[in-house]
Amino acid sequence: MTKIKTAGLPLSETKKAAILIHGRGASAESILSLSQYLSLDDYALLAPEAEGGSWYPYSFMAPDSANQSALAKSLETIRVVWNQVIEAGISPENVVFIGFSQGACLSLEFAAQNAQKLAGVIAFTGGLIGEKILEEKYSGAFEGTPVFIGSSEKDVHVPLSRIKESETLLSRMGAKVKLSIFKDSNHTIRKEEIDWVNGNIL
Repeated sequence: MTKIKTAGLPLSETKKAAILIHGRGASAESILSLSQYLSLDDYALLAPEAEGGSWYPYSFMAPDSANQSALAKSLETIRVVWNQVIEAGISPENVVFIGFSQGACLSLEFAAQNAQKLAGVIAFTGGLIGEKILEEKYSGAFEGTPVFIGSSEKDVHVPLSRIKESETLLSRMGAKVKLSIFKDSNHTIRKEEIDWVNGNIL
């Protein structure tokens, strides 16, 4: 049973939805607290919660077999939330994905496996998932969907090389990708990232 926390407006009272995906060791509640900083007042907010606080057990760049079953289950969880939003009559181009760390990786992965015109994908420190990026996993076209990826240039969990590879593939699939890469080494969400997202996507 997928545990989904909600906040913001009810799905029945708005035309916009945000799906927020938390990082490892965090919770649906913690990612929903981001709404204090993001311009989400007219959105329905839905945040699924990972069993045991983790979407997949190993690094997002571990051998595919290591994460395979947990990742498949997690992508299915996101699909449940997505279906709930679409069945409420909200169109995909009014849906935004927002994730941090593991949640950012999962946001990018789900969006790229089901590429279409979205309101946006906001990945605070993340990249596409897999030991290598396998283009055959991804299908559809983003049709100009704005994608934001913010990170440290030397993040301990997410190498800059994978962020750049992700940017290349997402751009090829029709996304308008904005990278914000910072000199610090903090695994965090910065005010500059929040400001850019509020001004350009939300």
